[in-house]
Amino acid sequence: MEGGGNSIILACIGAYLAVCIGVGLWALRRTKSTKDFFMAGRDLGIIVTALAVFSSTLSGFGFVGGPGLVYRMGMSSLWMVVCASVGYVIAFYLLGKRLRLFAELRDSISLPDAVAARYKSQWSRGLTAVAILLGVMGYLGTQILAMATVLQDILQRSFGPISLEACVAFSCAVLVFYCVTGGIIASVYTDLIQGFVMMVAAVLVLLAAIAAVDGGFAGMSETIMADDTESMGPWGAAGMMTSLSWYFVFALGLAGQPHVITKMMMCRRVRDARSILPVSIVAYAVSALLWISIGLVMRALVLQGAHPEIPGADAAAPQFLQAFAHPLLAGVVFAGLFAAIMSTADGFLNIGAAAVVHDIPRALFGRSLRNELLWARIVTVIIAVVASLFALYSGQEMVALLGAFGWGTFAAALVPAVAIGFNWKRATATAANVAIGASLAINFGVQLFSLPVPFGIDVGALSLLVSLTLFFGISLMSKPPQLDRDIAAVMDM
Repeated sequence: MEGGGNSIILACIGAYLAVCIGVGLWALRRTKSTKDFFMAGRDLGIIVTALAVFSSTLSGFGFVGGPGLVYRMGMSSLWMVVCASVGYVIAFYLLGKRLRLFAELRDSISLPDAVAARYKSQWSRGLTAVAILLGVMGYLGTQILAMATVLQDILQRSFGPISLEACVAFSCAVLVFYCVTGGIIASVYTDLIQGFVMMVAAVLVLLAAIAAVDGGFAGMSETIMADDTESMGPWGAAGMMTSLSWYFVFALGLAGQPHVITKMMMCRRVRDARSILPVSIVAYAVSALLWISIGLVMRALVLQGAHPEIPGADAAAPQFLQAFAHPLLAGVVFAGLFAAIMSTADGFLNIGAAAVVHDIPRALFGRSLRNELLWARIVTVIIAVVASLFALYSGQEMVALLGAFGWGTFAAALVPAVAIGFNWKRATATAANVAIGASLAINFGVQLFSLPVPFGIDVGALSLLVSLTLFFGISLMSKPPQLDRDIAAVMDM
């Protein structure tokens, strides 16, 4: 792309960052309490909630990591992106109504609040908060790294070499301002804008991808198969066990993603869940076209010699947009991508800050911190800095793999205790606590000590299987719990 084209992209991104500042300042005036900061006042409409749910699922993970994973592993990645649509149905069926009712009954401002109400256990509240905080580090790191990767690729074309560390620092600074001022309100209303932008952009990018390769997708498939037949097979280069374990984690695991399911607590009316679900699925399915198309087409272009070898798989999306898409389309997609990253990162910072200032102190001392709103903003800054360092030095080489680790951490810890426990009266607090603790030990033990997992099984799938087994086994061997009458009534609905 010529210098003028890159200037258009930079102008689009600059305009978006200015909008972020405006949204943050606008949301600051509407954020008067911790209920506003963490729950948007539980007053969101159907469209706003639906697009917030879908955007939380895709974001930088999907728009940077997704194409990178397709570029590297071929069709393996489809077992993440396609089955997530199944995950929406499972999550809304299990939690869409119950979470909102729990929030209404006990005036919950966080997911651990609802967990504590369900199990009558401060240990369950504390362990859920710890699981959320640890998972946030992996997944928030994904968002910051994705934003920095895109920013680095764009700036280098105009200003020469620039370090990834500098881009991470800039991304973190912008993110902190946006999140500290506006809280979750800034996130969900940005989702409303960027959700529509990304759906339109995904379709236009798909058309640009088809036009970029000789012979369209047929020519692309022939080129990739000639180089690596396995990558275009049903399991891709990652193999059958890895693909199936991703299906397991991403289909069932969506019901354990706190940044997604927490938004089910924010809608205005309980009955809105039935309308939110189809809107979220359609928006996700359309936007996922970008995930699939760019990765495959970019790999074919490199193999055909139409584009030089890219420095890393995560550069597939930014380099395709700058080289083969119209500058205005590329600028809009990049601006929408930054919006997706910022709003999702805000969601992670929000639930992480709630864990630190609201839930962990309540679990330990029986009350949250004084001046909770002030401390929420201070802790937001600290979490953003720590997650940035984790993203840079965690040893993960791809945004998608870092995101998969965060997703698996959440899924294994929270699917049993929340998705199953909120629907099964026989579930006990002890079972929930053991399942959460065991899942964290497996996920982080494998990661920290580089332990091998046999047969290419994803560590998130392994830990989810273990946590589910422990959860069911301990619950069935324990005395049935005595539920509060209002909680039992909600679970009967």
